[in-house]
Amino acid sequence: ISCTPDQASYLRSVLRLSDGDEILIFNGRDGEWRARLSEVGKRGAALDAENLVRAQTGGPDLTYIFAPLKRARLDYMVQKATEMGVSRLTPVLTRHTIAERVNLERMRANAIEAAEQCGILRVPAVTEPIKLAVLLQNWDTSRVLVFCDEDAEVANPLSALAKLRPGPLAVLIGPEGGFSPDEREMIRALPHATALSLGPRIMRADTAAVAALALVNAALGDWR
Repeated sequence: ISCTPDQASYLRSVLRLSDGDEILIFNGRDGEWRARLSEVGKRGAALDAENLVRAQTGGPDLTYIFAPLKRARLDYMVQKATEMGVSRLTPVLTRHTIAERVNLERMRANAIEAAEQCGILRVPAVTEPIKLAVLLQNWDTSRVLVFCDEDAEVANPLSALAKLRPGPLAVLIGPEGGFSPDEREMIRALPHATALSLGPRIMRADTAAVAALALVNAALGDWR
């Protein structure tokens, strides 16, 4: 496997690996492999995959939909969502979205880094930003949508989730300014949309992401 210049530099300059050293590698499809580093020229590198160490693992069919945040907090949120096992990251543009420009390559890099650090073999797909109205108009009704809402009728989030059937899921976190009334109405009009309360305290969007994904995984995901 030929390394990119950045990968070769990381292996040699950051990890201080030398020709013949071993490392664990994965691509998100074929499991985890033990590989041996070999030199290609003065600055290049290649990896020889020698044996399968761990079979590819799956995870919940869980899409995480979120209003983009500013740079550092978005990095954190992407990393934590990856650690929580989401399968897809979808930025959504709402009426009160603050940061509308999203660096998708930076998001992918953060997801890969989080997977590497935590030994996760699945890296979530990163999709193009989409307007909330367009997302909802084209919603797959077989996928349950859980959206965080301080005005949820059921105060206990686990009680709200207990009413849902396991299967394809999506978790939606809105912007710090909340959903507009018409956006909330559009969301609630979906056949399987469920409002989720996160308790009596107001959370920042990146904190709410971790809390909501933990609750969903515990009730309907692979934490059961």
